[in-house]
Amino acid sequence: MDTKNLEGRLEIKIGDITKEQADAIVNAANSSLMGGGGVDGAIHRHGGPAILKACKTIRDNKYPEGLPAGKAVITEAGMLPCKYVIHTVGPVWHGGNSGEPEKLKSCYYESLLLAKLIKAESICFPAISTGVYGYPKNKASVIVFNTVKEFLKENDYPKNVILIFFNKIDAKEFIKSLK
Repeated sequence: MDTKNLEGRLEIKIGDITKEQADAIVNAANSSLMGGGGVDGAIHRHGGPAILKACKTIRDNKYPEGLPAGKAVITEAGMLPCKYVIHTVGPVWHGGNSGEPEKLKSCYYESLLLAKLIKAESICFPAISTGVYGYPKNKASVIVFNTVKEFLKENDYPKNVILIFFNKIDAKEFIKSLK
C-alpha cells in the first residue's frame, strides 16, 4: 500500500526502515542514544558500530545528560543503505497535558530541519512515540501530518517524506485518523 499526498511529497508505506534507501532515516531513539529496543535497536544493529561511535561523540560533546525529548541530532549511517540517521527522542505519553503534543511536533520539525540543512532529497520516519512510549496513534497522526504539511509548504527540502509503518493496520489507522 503506497499512498501519495501533498503533491507527491508525502508517501505512506509499510516496510522496514533499516532497508530504506532514503538520504536520511529517522531513529525513534531513547535519550541515551546508545541503542535500545524497537526501531532504535534495529537501526543500531543494522548500522553497526559507526552509529554508536557517532552517538557517543554527541553525548560527550553536546548532550552529556542525554538527548531531550523533541530534539534531533544527525549521524552517519554506518552500514545502512541510507546516507544519514537523524536521531530524535519522542515524548512518553502521560495523558497529553505534559507537553507531549509540542514535543512530538518538535521531533518531526527538527528532523525535517536537519534534512533540509543537508539537502536531503528524501527522509523516512517511523511512527515516533506510538509504540512503547504509548502516544495514541490517532492523536499522533494529526500532529505528524500537519507538521510535515506546514514544513513542506515552506521548504524545498526534503523533496520526499516517507512515513513508514511496520504493518498495514497501523498505516490504515494513520490514514483513517486524518479524515
